[in-house]
Amino acid sequence: MAGGGQRAGVPSGRPRRGAARARGSGSPSDGAGLDGDTRVRLAPARRPGAPPPSAADRSSPDGSPAPDAPADGRGAALAARGETQRSTESGVKHLVVGTAGHIDHGKSALVRALTGIDPDRLREEKARGITIDLGFARYQEGATGLAFVDVPGHERFVRNMLAGVSGIDSVVLVVAADESVMPQTREHFDICRLLDVADGVVALTKADLVDAETIELVRLEVSELVAGSFLQGAPVVPVSSRTGEGLDSLRRVLAELADGAAGRRDDGIPRLPIDRAFSMKGFGTVVTGTLVSGRIDRDADLFLLPGARRVKVRGLEVHGTAQPSAHAGQRAAINLAGVGVDDLRRGDTLTVAGGLLATRRIDARVSLLDDARALRYGARVRFHQGTTEVMARVALGALRSPEDGDVGGGTGGAPLFPGTLDPGSSAFARLHLERPAALTRGDRFVLRAYSPPLTIGGGVVLDPDPPRGRLRSAAGAGRLRRLDRMDGDGLRQAVDLRVDEAGGAGVTAEDLAPRVGLTQSAVTKVLGALVAGRAVTAADNRFFATERVISARAMLLDAVTAYHRKAPLEPGLPREMARSGLGTLAGPELFDHVAEALATEGVLAAGRHLALSSHRVVLSEEEGRLKDRLAARFREEGLSPPDAVSLPELLGADTEAIDRMIALLVREGILERLGPLLFHRDVLDVVRTEVGALKASAPAGETARVDIAWFKSRFGITRKYAIPLLEHLDRARITRRVGTGRIVV
Repeated sequence: MAGGGQRAGVPSGRPRRGAARARGSGSPSDGAGLDGDTRVRLAPARRPGAPPPSAADRSSPDGSPAPDAPADGRGAALAARGETQRSTESGVKHLVVGTAGHIDHGKSALVRALTGIDPDRLREEKARGITIDLGFARYQEGATGLAFVDVPGHERFVRNMLAGVSGIDSVVLVVAADESVMPQTREHFDICRLLDVADGVVALTKADLVDAETIELVRLEVSELVAGSFLQGAPVVPVSSRTGEGLDSLRRVLAELADGAAGRRDDGIPRLPIDRAFSMKGFGTVVTGTLVSGRIDRDADLFLLPGARRVKVRGLEVHGTAQPSAHAGQRAAINLAGVGVDDLRRGDTLTVAGGLLATRRIDARVSLLDDARALRYGARVRFHQGTTEVMARVALGALRSPEDGDVGGGTGGAPLFPGTLDPGSSAFARLHLERPAALTRGDRFVLRAYSPPLTIGGGVVLDPDPPRGRLRSAAGAGRLRRLDRMDGDGLRQAVDLRVDEAGGAGVTAEDLAPRVGLTQSAVTKVLGALVAGRAVTAADNRFFATERVISARAMLLDAVTAYHRKAPLEPGLPREMARSGLGTLAGPELFDHVAEALATEGVLAAGRHLALSSHRVVLSEEEGRLKDRLAARFREEGLSPPDAVSLPELLGADTEAIDRMIALLVREGILERLGPLLFHRDVLDVVRTEVGALKASAPAGETARVDIAWFKSRFGITRKYAIPLLEHLDRARITRRVGTGRIVV
């Protein structure tokens, strides 16, 4: 299956099944939850000032709520609604906090001191004294629950750091007081800015190793680093994990952040990016991750993306406790049926059917860091979103001015399409992913160079499924500029744009949902508002831009009017000819909607033919005489009507005029076609009446019968006319063929 980078918990790409099974050999009742990690039994002694581990900590192997996986939790479709319902548990407000900072600056030690839980869970981490993969820990104080995501600081493990920090609510930027700002401090801070982390705090660790003057110098260097960013003016708290200095102050700051933080919506699309997957004895496949949006219930049917594999939730734990459901912002361990651990990888996403798109092509806004190297058109980069890492090619579009959010222009205001994007610049781009990834509008991502793998920039997904078309054109630049400006009422605009781009084919709410990052019910509400505002028109379950409907209406009326001019004696434009004539301007649903609307308004008569209500067949004097002569001739000839080939000579008229009048007589029901023959309706009425009367005149208990010989003799005709007439009587259900004869029914 396609998905993110290396499997969770595998520092060097080696399979971890054996380790997972060994770790998961117990059961929840003997101390290991579904997370399959018995680390709590091995937890180190408490650091000074740290609170004792709670019961939830002891039963929650990974320390419970962990990071947000995809970055869409901040600034994507759900947050853009402006609603701030936070997932709570028994009135507790949870905050997901990520650590960031250089290697050996004491991130894990700080988490351990704050929570009493060691976030380093791998043997190699404990042996080497460095964090390699994500670690999780939590603690609760009063009405505040803090879930820590501890990330590795070494430059070799930035990919793992990205998987953890991409969806956090707040960050603790850790800077060692004895070393100050270092390279990974800057890179981690840049990543937090690129992912639009909203707030945080700076922790100056190892404060017990330096004097007050050094603390102030480091504080100044940190201030220079964060100037103009989300951390400008944030608290800077000196702490010591060894002595406990400053830990209470840091806890108070974190509690204040939790009080002021906006929450995640429960009613969004269920979306859980996987950061760990393992097999546990007695349970089978277990995955862990943070529910970015929506909710997941026990026994729910879900899909794994990419790959659209159907799975079922057998059971789930939230914060180490079995629960009937998990809500947005909570970390969950989910026991899955229908998939093996070898079929999973970090970056796979659990969602519902139709919830998200597995895409390989996205349109985005891309910005480079000031100190990054230039990015050339077609460059191969590492694309990180949530827990996913995938290689991608970058096709640069129009240059964008970050100052005013407009497309950078050249001479005369035309958009510029650079071959290379300079450091500190921003542009629109189309990213071609080498493997599918589950993405939606508003997802934030980070770009790293292919080699050496340094962070160079990032951006936001504007369209997870862009239409085919030229990116480097005025129209392409205009479209992306429109998408980029969709803030505030952006969801409504995004839906409106998608409906417009669907053209004459229209689009359903089900098709729109994964493309705009909303549930189907939410899309339906937005569409309802657009319909009420007359920007969009509904036709059954499809939606069309009203301007498109107006254009289709005008074109259809023009086509019918032109047909009347061309063929005034015809009843109207054949319906299928009209449908094909509109081409791509109107699909079948839009065509039927417009035709029926015009009929309801009394403008058109809409049946097998489309005609203006004012249309009348008007014959010239000569045409009227020819029509009357034809009708009289067929009545006079009776059941041996004239051959059409002989009519021009018999009537002294040209073939084309005769054909037009015959077609008119047939439409009016005066003549009836029986195969290649034409009969006057009065003549056929006589035959139908006389044969039908045979049933009443038959002796009691007997069936009236008709055969070819009797029919020919009775009406004085040859077999040439008798056979078509008898078959006509069969179709009219006056007779029914039985063997070589017929009975009157």
